[in-house]
Amino acid sequence: MNISTSLHHTPVIAAENYAQVDGRYARNTDVSGISLGLGQGKDQGKAGISAKIWRTAGESTSDPTEELPIHRVLDLALLICRSSLHFQDAYRLPKLYDPDHPLIDRIGLQGAAMNVSVCTDNPAIDQDIKRFAHALNEDGEMIGERLRILARLLEEMGY
Repeated sequence: MNISTSLHHTPVIAAENYAQVDGRYARNTDVSGISLGLGQGKDQGKAGISAKIWRTAGESTSDPTEELPIHRVLDLALLICRSSLHFQDAYRLPKLYDPDHPLIDRIGLQGAAMNVSVCTDNPAIDQDIKRFAHALNEDGEMIGERLRILARLLEEMGY
């Protein structure tokens, strides 16, 4: 997948093999990957965390009214949860990741696995991952509140 920095999204954590696990569209999709990264915020240029769906034809999901199949929303939630878990212990690594092993996890879906990795295609990854961790920490209370509610609802649903 050709994940590159754009004006509005700089990838930091990516599932570059997403085409293999894209629900009923797996192996026959126009989506090549999903990522979490730094997005340009509206607060005086402050970078915040954003999510992006990468199309194989280089088309982005910049249209704010684009509809997403529900499984992609859940897959983004999986990416968020796994990334948050990584950053709880990332301080132990000098670069917040292991450059020799950028794969964070493989999440099994539909007989394949979604690879969750640090996006080493990003030429500024060493600086961007620090900015990402800082933004994640700054938004920790807001993200944590939503994850706790999600966990409670999943438990109530019997999951």
